[in-house]
Amino acid sequence: MLQAAHTVPDINCNVDDPLPILHKYSQSRDLTIASIISQVYTFSSPIRFDRHPSSELQDEVMVVFQSYQYVLALVFAVKQISEDLQILANVTLGFNIYNSNFSPSWTFLASMRLLSMHSTFIPNYKCDMGNIPIAVIGGPDICLHMLNLLSLYKIPQLTYGSAPVMNKETQDVFLQQMFPNEALQHQGILLLLLHFRWTWIGLLSVKDEAGEKFVRDVVPKFSQHGICFDFMEWFPNVAFYSDFMEVMDKGLEIYEVLMKSTTNVIIIFGDLRTMLILRTLLRFSEVEDLGLKEKIWVMPAQMDFTSVSLNRNWDICFIHGALSLSSNSKQVFGFQEFLQSRNPTTEPHDGFIRDFWEQVFDCSFPKSKKQIKRPENLCTGEEKLDTLPTSAFELNMSGHSYNVYNAVYVVAHALQSLHSSKHKQRNWVNLEKQKFQDLQSCQLCPFMRSVSFNNNVGEKISFDRYGEFIGGLDIINWITFPNRSFSKVKVGRIDPFSPPDKIFNIHLEFITWPKNFNQAYPISLCNDHCQRGFRKTKKEGKPFCCYDCLPCPEGKISAKMDTTDCSPCPEDQYPNHNKNSCIPKVITFLSYEDPLGISLAVCALSFAFITSYVLKIFIKHRDTPIVKANNRNLTYIILISLLLSFLCVLLFIGRPNEIVCLLRQPAFGIIFSVAVSCLLAKTIVVVLAFMATKPGSKMRRWVGKKMVSSIVFSCTLVQAIICASWLMTFPPYPDSDKHSVFQEIVLECNEGSVTIFYCVLGFMGFLAIVSFSAAFLARKLPDSFNEAKFITFSMFVFCCVWLSFVPSYLSTKGKYMVAVEIFSILSSSAGLLGCIFAPKCFIILFRPNLNSKHLLMKR
Repeated sequence: MLQAAHTVPDINCNVDDPLPILHKYSQSRDLTIASIISQVYTFSSPIRFDRHPSSELQDEVMVVFQSYQYVLALVFAVKQISEDLQILANVTLGFNIYNSNFSPSWTFLASMRLLSMHSTFIPNYKCDMGNIPIAVIGGPDICLHMLNLLSLYKIPQLTYGSAPVMNKETQDVFLQQMFPNEALQHQGILLLLLHFRWTWIGLLSVKDEAGEKFVRDVVPKFSQHGICFDFMEWFPNVAFYSDFMEVMDKGLEIYEVLMKSTTNVIIIFGDLRTMLILRTLLRFSEVEDLGLKEKIWVMPAQMDFTSVSLNRNWDICFIHGALSLSSNSKQVFGFQEFLQSRNPTTEPHDGFIRDFWEQVFDCSFPKSKKQIKRPENLCTGEEKLDTLPTSAFELNMSGHSYNVYNAVYVVAHALQSLHSSKHKQRNWVNLEKQKFQDLQSCQLCPFMRSVSFNNNVGEKISFDRYGEFIGGLDIINWITFPNRSFSKVKVGRIDPFSPPDKIFNIHLEFITWPKNFNQAYPISLCNDHCQRGFRKTKKEGKPFCCYDCLPCPEGKISAKMDTTDCSPCPEDQYPNHNKNSCIPKVITFLSYEDPLGISLAVCALSFAFITSYVLKIFIKHRDTPIVKANNRNLTYIILISLLLSFLCVLLFIGRPNEIVCLLRQPAFGIIFSVAVSCLLAKTIVVVLAFMATKPGSKMRRWVGKKMVSSIVFSCTLVQAIICASWLMTFPPYPDSDKHSVFQEIVLECNEGSVTIFYCVLGFMGFLAIVSFSAAFLARKLPDSFNEAKFITFSMFVFCCVWLSFVPSYLSTKGKYMVAVEIFSILSSSAGLLGCIFAPKCFIILFRPNLNSKHLLMKR
């Protein structure tokens, strides 16, 4: 018994030939053209179908429905050519159909029958030269096997699918494809996956030379473009000798893989019978508790949908939303009417149509040898093909049927070219006087390779020098309906002759997706997209398409999905909270509009006012003993220095500019140096004065105004030299700090040379330490005018402030660094003002009775 997956239409051509399964003309006149699915002959008699009466297999045939359309496409083409007086005038074409059964052995057997006599099967022996085949047409699943044999006899062959794996040097010469280059099909599938960003896919392929070549070519190429395979499985080999249980076990294993897979997209590579196998595999959903998950099937052009009587009532919803490639095809005028006009009544000589009719309409003709399941369901012969669902029979010409149709025309036009050539002109002129036994099939090869014509629908049919069809591919979307019909909607095109950026065109608005996607954009990834703000990181032990998503590190963002690394923002921007975009940084500085700036400015002005008031008091009471004691000129200089120090703070507040940056640090350094040097001079003068009171002391000559002036001038001069060298070598300048504060651009004064800046502070510190040491030694001298105790305490405060300034300054950022320096200036100046002058002001203002020379001397 022939199995469903192995059988194609079975119609005999004559009673002595059990292998041919369609028909041929009753007698041959001059010329023969043959094919495994069709043999094209020259005949004068009309087309006749003869059924073989004695074949034991005939009653067991299970028809593959779609194959019948391929046959009828050939019949329709031959009919048109016969009626066209402009092509092969006075020459009639005929054909035979041979059953391949999807089997290499049957294909070889059919090929050998082409090379033997019709009456007797003796391979490589033919005495009836009129039946020598001129051309052979074969499907993509069988052309390799017929090519191996027929190429030895230099018989030109055409395939209506992609070319097989073959020897380019010895076999390619005799094979022409009615199909674009296979590499274009691979490129089309790749572009389709990349367009939809489907990087996690499955692969099901037939296990033959074509399938293995597809896997070898496609898997590395797809991997280079970032596409991974969740699984790669082979369809079970189904043959006459297959173990049924073994095939079922393998089928169940594949089904479990399909349903448990996390991918939503599966590529199927195969041929006509592959669809039958796939439909059978998916029937496991009705008997296994696994559930049928909808997938998006992506199919190459050599696949087609077909049914047999066994599965014609099966649901076809699994293919809803599928995408496939198809060779460019158009609907040929008159083909549908030709199909609809055929029935067992109008075609009594078609030995195949009764089998097809019974199986596709599920009825039986009277006196049929088959067992009638429902005796009341008799075939009338008047049933209409257009009432059948598309899954049973497709009235629209499919891509393969269109290629078969064009293949017949290629042979006809090649014969026409041969007729028109000067080399054969003499033989064709004498057409009525001699037969064409001397015409060899190899003579047709160069003419077939150079054929170029426009077919009946206006499409140009031509081949390149390698015998490959020049054309593109259509992208087809399959839409199914509840009545087991489907529609093939053209949603795009792959045109290799367009510019590189326009090779792939698709119209998303025309695509219908499977129902479980709710018409949303389908996703097929190993895991969810990494959202913006995250980056991909590889999962150990998983394909490179599988990854984890980690948040971007601080300071970096990812503005796109599925980025492999996060990128930093520009210097003038910073990442937002979600780390998916950059926000412009705020320009900031210690301004008078800032509360901190206002507070510091008010404090500076307040202390300046207090200092001025103290200075006024001291000037007003300049003749009192407490003012005159300890050199009142130095007192004035100290107060003026403190006043300028408080006012110097105002240079640190506001938007930095070149003048402010040049002035503020040197001014602060020099002014403070004057104040501290005056305190040092006061202390040293006190110490020297007491040393000079000892009998015979030589210190008396050092006590005086010159000594004071020398100390103040020399200390100030050193600081002035340091500041001058600073301004001449590495002067401060306005700058912006874009890195210290995360969300801000801080406008600041760059110190130019940090080393010199700390030298200025260091020199002031040196003066303060020396002054502190001198005052500490003189703190117990018995003099009512002695300020050593106050100077000691003030220098202690000064040193504490500036020692704490360094770590505080280095640990703060932005405008707060300026605030720290201002605070240090204010606190150290206020310390000097309070520690030295507060006690004297208290006596002058509140205890004037103590401000007398008599009491001071007494004390």
